Amino acid sequence: MTVTREVAVPLAEIEIRTSRSSGPGGQHANVTASRVEAVFEIAASTVLTDEQRSRLAARHGNQVVAVSQDSRSQARNREQALERLREKLAAGLAVPRERRRTRPKRAARERRLEVKRRTAERKRARRPPTRDE
Repeated sequence: MTVTREVAVPLAEIEIRTSRSSGPGGQHANVTASRVEAVFEIAASTVLTDEQRSRLAARHGNQVVAVSQDSRSQARNREQALERLREKLAAGLAVPRERRRTRPKRAARERRLEVKRRTAERKRARRPPTRDE
């Protein structure tokens, strides 16, 4: 299964579990195990580098799990679970871009202060008059 351009996980490393679904197919007359759970053990993977392993572990823990019970068909749920697992792995392996620090422009600072002044004035106007007034 291709996850990113650099990473392709063999299906042998993904454990597929089935059970009775609570949704469609779970209450079927001929009861089937239509709920599919795809489990990927991060530490046991042979295709990931140490950096990729640590990034995935930080985001997902020891394993990445994807579940599907949307369909009555176990085969369709298996496809969906594998696709969801692929999406989770791709998101977990993505390297976030470094943030460039920026400063607010003068106009933005002035707008913020003006809004604060208007809010303070509105609240001041709501107060009951003092004895001096």
